[in-house]
Amino acid sequence: MTPEAYDRCELCPRRCHAARSQAARGFCGATSALRVARSALHFWEEPPISGESGSGAIFFSGCPLKCVFCQNHDISHGGFGIEVSSSRLARMMLELESQGALNINLVTPLHYAPHVREAVSLARERGLSVPIVCNTSGYELASVVRDMADVVDVWLTDFKYASPTLARDLSCAEDYPEVAATALVEMLDCVRAAGGALLADDGAMRRGIIVRHLVLPGHAEDSVAVLDRVWELCGNDVDLSVMNQFTPNEACRAKGGDLARAVTDDEYETALCHADDLGFERMWWQQGGTVSESYVPSFDATGVAGPELDA
Repeated sequence: MTPEAYDRCELCPRRCHAARSQAARGFCGATSALRVARSALHFWEEPPISGESGSGAIFFSGCPLKCVFCQNHDISHGGFGIEVSSSRLARMMLELESQGALNINLVTPLHYAPHVREAVSLARERGLSVPIVCNTSGYELASVVRDMADVVDVWLTDFKYASPTLARDLSCAEDYPEVAATALVEMLDCVRAAGGALLADDGAMRRGIIVRHLVLPGHAEDSVAVLDRVWELCGNDVDLSVMNQFTPNEACRAKGGDLARAVTDDEYETALCHADDLGFERMWWQQGGTVSESYVPSFDATGVAGPELDA
């Protein structure tokens, strides 16, 4: 995974072939200039990721998906972020570890895979000891997952849809279900090759996979199908996180219909009960009251600007 990957970009399933190294923007909205929107402790992930001390979350600009309900619109579609070097990114990781971060949580990073690989390697050389978490939409190429496996310890991956039609309508990615399934299998193969899932004595995940699924209002049947697919692919070799925090954004409220409202208790219980019936043993869920834009961090470049690594 080298900078030449930006010359004719095939870093995500879009394979848009943009000459990002020549300042063209890919489907993700990014050139080859690495842009970061926030670097700070984050306390709202699953317990094995956030623990009590927090996850060191670094949010990247741009995204290969175009989800109509995205809560991070300012960075995923709007492009907000500050341009930084791989050296500065590595320094951010070390700064977060010094603040007590349980891990380094890279949020939607793989359209910058060459930078990420370089930065993790630099940080490791300078003593970074906490796990690297790849926090992804699940819409990834298996080849990129494989190429990054030696610098990623934990895959925190979405599995959003089982229905190609729903994936097309809500994320402009009709191929999402099969792409996400293929990527998940590759993640699992990589974790197994590294020795399998590993937890610290306090329950913190040192190596492994958490598969997230956000229940969408009006689409509980698709949630059931997603859970069936994850069970078929992975069984209990992954943790499962079933979320009810869907929050209608301005675009969803303007459009109306099911996506203009929150998930009902019955819809959420349908998904949880099905996951339990399938036999998932390590499952995380959310209690009521999680629908709130307060769960979206402020994208204000906190922690981004600063010194690079010392020579």
